[in-house]
Amino acid sequence: MSDSLAEKPRVRVPAYDVNETSETPKPAKAEAFSFGEPTPVIDGYDFFYTGCWMLGNEWYEPPVDFPALSQTYRATAHHGSAIQVKRNILVRSFIPHPLLSRQAFSALATDYLVFGNCYLEKIYGRLNRLLALKPARAKYVRRGADLNRYFWVPNWSERSEFDEGSIIHLLEPDINQEVYGVPDYLGALQSIYLNENATLFRRKYYLNGSHAGFVMYVSDTAQNQEDIDAMRAALKESKGVGNFRNLFLYSPNGKKDGIQIIPISEVAAKDDFAAIKNITRDDQLAGHRIPPQLMGIIPNNTGGFGDVEKAAKVFVTNELEPVQAVFSEINDLLGEEVIRFKEYSLDPQ
Repeated sequence: MSDSLAEKPRVRVPAYDVNETSETPKPAKAEAFSFGEPTPVIDGYDFFYTGCWMLGNEWYEPPVDFPALSQTYRATAHHGSAIQVKRNILVRSFIPHPLLSRQAFSALATDYLVFGNCYLEKIYGRLNRLLALKPARAKYVRRGADLNRYFWVPNWSERSEFDEGSIIHLLEPDINQEVYGVPDYLGALQSIYLNENATLFRRKYYLNGSHAGFVMYVSDTAQNQEDIDAMRAALKESKGVGNFRNLFLYSPNGKKDGIQIIPISEVAAKDDFAAIKNITRDDQLAGHRIPPQLMGIIPNNTGGFGDVEKAAKVFVTNELEPVQAVFSEINDLLGEEVIRFKEYSLDPQ
């Protein structure tokens, strides 16, 4: 038998309907979504003057949140530094006494400048002789309902009452109540928080690689809804650690500009970081009424801020001598001159 007449192998071909066509992919729907959740740059406090309210018929709570004030103390360089300058000048001019050391007075002055209140506990010996004056942290001291008793309340589950007549209370007068004092920088708190928020936002921006995100624009008709869902899932999974990983995308029959990445740029130029920092800095200095020369601030003009020695003397005369007079009230209450100050001088001591 010749090769041409050789029997060819038979192949079974499955039957199909000539009218049957492949399923047409569903057209993709227009869709917009964000990549990742917004992250707050600070867990801050909103300050409201709530007034004094009584807790358990025993003591009054302060009109402002003292724990929040303690956190605000180091919120910005200018706010904390302004308080520290006042404290350091007061401590430098303070004359130590056997009943009150320089370190104890430093703690007393810090409490008064931060919280507008300070407390001294009189420590007596067995023979009822005054042995020492110990500062009680203003953050945890509460004033009793009769305004003569004082309580130590470090947390919600602990409380103890000071001995009657053992507490000396100095306060910055408030126009709304006479139970507690309030610091006189409360009007600058919003600027303090704005300054801190601007710094933390800029830190977040740099920690993110100076990358503010992008818009992924898909206009290619070759993409169906399943492809869009898969692409969205891949992008969402890329956030967090390693969020700058490469992404492979295969788009058959796709067009050149069917998928575009549009970066959100120029954020650093639009957030007015320098202007916000400068304006809020000036507000903080005005709230503390302290000359910029004493804060180590570099002037922007060629003329500078003027004579720093004259500014320091005016500042001490107008701002710190009244505070020294407040502390001198302790002498009247004790009947003994415990609080004494040297005359302010810039000469080395």
